[in-house]
Amino acid sequence: MTITRDIMTPAPRCIGENDSLSIAASVMSELDVGALPICGEDRRLKGMLTDRDIVVKAVAYGLDPESTPSRTLAAGKPITVDAADDIDIALDRMREHQIRRLPVIEDHQLVGIISQADIALALSPETTGATVEEISRQGAS
Repeated sequence: MTITRDIMTPAPRCIGENDSLSIAASVMSELDVGALPICGEDRRLKGMLTDRDIVVKAVAYGLDPESTPSRTLAAGKPITVDAADDIDIALDRMREHQIRRLPVIEDHQLVGIISQADIALALSPETTGATVEEISRQGAS
């Protein structure tokens, strides 16, 4: 049985909930990633922030990236998976919610991220293809 811990990218870099969107964009650029977890001082996950969120939900609506904290775009409860869960649970959540990156939690702390790239590197081409197809349907985030 493969568990989420087996394929996740461990110790993801977080953006602080009080850090500005411009800081988040700089970190994304530095790391060459399209999304960052938003974490509180307690390292607990508050949400996910994507480069698309910054452009479509902030800049397009006139929010100032220098003064708008990342928590502003952390809407709702994040979809997560436990580090000890079977990988099928993670895949089902990614498909159901059409999300490309899934935070991995252990003892209420963020310990990893599972991305489409992690799936492609660790699982069969058939599983990867089916998952990516379902995630990529219209409306995916």
